[in-house]
Amino acid sequence: EVQLVESGGGLAQSGGSLRLSCATSGFTFDDYTITWFRQVPGKEREGVSCISASHGGTYYADSVKGRFTISSDSARKTVSLQMNNLKPGDTALYYCAAKWGWSRTMDRYDYDYWGQGTQVTVSA
Repeated sequence: EVQLVESGGGLAQSGGSLRLSCATSGFTFDDYTITWFRQVPGKEREGVSCISASHGGTYYADSVKGRFTISSDSARKTVSLQMNNLKPGDTALYYCAAKWGWSRTMDRYDYDYWGQGTQVTVSA
């Protein structure tokens, strides 16, 4: 059974930091692109950052470039998202998702597996 389980969300002040983790199981981790998405009510789910577990290639949305860092641990089959200098606009439900192969495009329709999400709230 494929599982993606997010953790690490919570409340932070503007300028603060949070670290999200996505624990995966049930598929060959190194064959997949793992991506963090986020969504606020009434808006489209948007890609934040993605990583290739096999070769470490990464990509970031412009809105988070320079503030967020994605990393992966193949031994633990886990992907983390370090979020620094948080802004109120980062408030959202954050999901991790997996798709086979490597691609920097973060189109939610391409993804095979999804977690349940973890809430991030940033106060001004």
